[in-house]
Amino acid sequence: MNHMEKARELRASTDVHYNCAQSVLVTFAKEMGLTEQQAYDLGSHFGSGMRHGGTCGALTGSLMVLGMVGHDGKDAAALMAKMRQNHGALDCATMLKASKEKGMSNKEHCDGLVYEMVQAVEELLK
Repeated sequence: MNHMEKARELRASTDVHYNCAQSVLVTFAKEMGLTEQQAYDLGSHFGSGMRHGGTCGALTGSLMVLGMVGHDGKDAAALMAKMRQNHGALDCATMLKASKEKGMSNKEHCDGLVYEMVQAVEELLK
């Protein structure tokens, strides 16, 4: 199973909830030298913008992956710049509000961000 398939499987899960950060972290658990349970636990308080509408969980999870695999601040800055360019913000609350104004559900919006970040991290790991 490739990274995107894993992320899609996690986001479709109905028996366990994976927040956005967990969805990215669990997807790359092996590359970080973690078990899926450790990655799940690590991301438990980073969903919903760190539980207060702050920095997007998909982005936070991606930055943690990059740090764990030894990527430098340049790659992290590029990832954040790409998200800001694509969405006009980095924080969960602002991006959710904008997606709602476009008629998107929270799940559709968040799934899209997870998939976008999984693809971006995958490209950086090549």
